[in-house]
Amino acid sequence: MNKEQAQQQVRIVSIDEDHAGQRIDNFLMTQLKGVPKSMIYRIVRKGEVRVNKKRIKPEYKLQMEDQVRIPPVRVAERDERKAPSAGLNRVSQLKNRIVYEDKHLIALNKPAGIAVHGGSGVDYGVIEALRVLYPDQKFLELVHRLDKDTSGILLIAKKRSALKHMHDQLRYKKMQKDYLALVRGSWQAHERVVKAPLLKLTLKSGERIVRVNKEGKPSETRFKIMQHYHGATLVQASPVTGRTHQIRVHCQYAGHPIACDDKYSEQKFDDSMREQGLSRLFLHAAQLKFIHPETEEYMTVKAPLDENLEATLAKLTKTKQ
Repeated sequence: MNKEQAQQQVRIVSIDEDHAGQRIDNFLMTQLKGVPKSMIYRIVRKGEVRVNKKRIKPEYKLQMEDQVRIPPVRVAERDERKAPSAGLNRVSQLKNRIVYEDKHLIALNKPAGIAVHGGSGVDYGVIEALRVLYPDQKFLELVHRLDKDTSGILLIAKKRSALKHMHDQLRYKKMQKDYLALVRGSWQAHERVVKAPLLKLTLKSGERIVRVNKEGKPSETRFKIMQHYHGATLVQASPVTGRTHQIRVHCQYAGHPIACDDKYSEQKFDDSMREQGLSRLFLHAAQLKFIHPETEEYMTVKAPLDENLEATLAKLTKTKQ
């Protein structure tokens, strides 16, 4: 039976430990590959998807031995063509950017310019691409996220148990993320911590941004100076909390916006960095420290800067302060 035939018949799927605890909408994304997220929400809302013969909401979390009814779904040919192909350059290149892999985890050096998942006008992201590259892998889920324009270490879990273990580390702040950012001006040594509450806002244009606001969620980022340059500083930024755009907004709030940040930076600084050849946001998840979900060993995975970032730094003039 091919995939098209399978999606035209009702299926009853029994939930095992790898999928227990997963949201039904995310589970359906893996079961109905190539089906738009909007269609998945529609069939859940209409009651066509049932769990133990009952209607459920998209945020329902699956339990062991749940019986999930998956209805037949027809996908228009144009939607199927949007699904990533393992032969596409960008997708296949991801395989070469894996810096660590075992039976529990994948650590990927995500390139800038690719979203971590599809949606909001994006046909596919890293997770959809990896599911094409690993067709026999039953379970693949993002442990955390990176902004589309941010490069660097991204963790993907290959088992439900590994995902839960990693999420517990994030929740209890046992995982350390260290980013490298090139920021405007001379970052002062005494500016080691930025604590500023962050609030998500939607502008009239529909653009989503984050602002420092007392009504926002508590947020903290720790900074370390790596190198002073003429007109700029390379800093290591280690977020204690994990808010959307946290490092970008905290740098802006400190008076040192990140180079070529199209939402939070400053035109004059960005122009001067582009003159040095910078063609993207200078924010890179350089390393991640965590406890391995099986061995309980403390691990560090690292991702080198890409060529554009390295070349930009090479053109800048180093200073002592």
